[in-house]
Amino acid sequence: MEKRLKKPDFFIVGAPKCGTTAMNYYLKQHPEIFMPEVKEIHYFGTDLDFKFRSERINLNQYISLFSKAHNEKRIGETSVWYLYSKSAAKEIKAFAPSASIIIMLRNPVDLLYSLHSQFVYEGNEDILDFKEALNAEEYRKQGKKIPPTAYLPKTLFYREVVKFSGQITRYLNLFGRKNIHFIIFDDLLREPREVYRAILHFLGVKEDFEIDFNTINPNKKLISPKLQRLLIRPPQSFIHYGKYLKIPKNLQNWIIKMLTKMNTIYKKRPPMDHILRIQLQKEFSHEVEQLSELVGRDLTHWVKN
Repeated sequence: MEKRLKKPDFFIVGAPKCGTTAMNYYLKQHPEIFMPEVKEIHYFGTDLDFKFRSERINLNQYISLFSKAHNEKRIGETSVWYLYSKSAAKEIKAFAPSASIIIMLRNPVDLLYSLHSQFVYEGNEDILDFKEALNAEEYRKQGKKIPPTAYLPKTLFYREVVKFSGQITRYLNLFGRKNIHFIIFDDLLREPREVYRAILHFLGVKEDFEIDFNTINPNKKLISPKLQRLLIRPPQSFIHYGKYLKIPKNLQNWIIKMLTKMNTIYKKRPPMDHILRIQLQKEFSHEVEQLSELVGRDLTHWVKN
């Protein structure tokens, strides 16, 4: 009998801040599903241009991430920027023509507010005020006001991130409606078990399986954003001094991890400015109408006061 090649046959492609971390965790618990230890591999999406990566992994390295799969019925991976990428859908299709695609969506206004908070925490964003960060978008498209610690500058074009209709159309055209499953973040919060069972049905695995539905990925806030940016991209003088001391790489990583932990508090995000929320709802209203048609569900309450 020919040995089955251990490679992913389904992909959670995004969007960010829509519960992908939680869903990755939930699916990993299922005995008929294999998910690799690494999330956000981003092997596909060659147009994204991640910074600070030593080099992009090759195909053999990518496949090796799934080598621990045994007799699971399905093998999957989660990378949230595959949806935003203009090339990922085509690249996934070439790699796995009959792949199943899971797309998770959220109110674009709430998504961007949450994404900005995460970017500040990770050092991808250095404008702490959400409205100011939105207003900087046009400058950033010209290569201006890009933080030196930004690991994925294209994602700072916030409004482009939530132009879901065009992104989804790419996948629909390539994979067809029957091979795509949509999840709405509101549903996941309200009825996680029902949403989970629907995904298991879509993937064709056993549905009567209970798992841990604990909250994953709560909002994090930095005590000192400046310290975090130093940890992510230290000055050259620090790097030279570290080389002089010959500190092992694993010890350096541990120190950075501990300092980041000490610099982090878990805190509920304050409400968005009401006037700004109304402005964004008006701005995204047409996009949400198009999105509603594509997913076959009325989502226009997202952009109503």
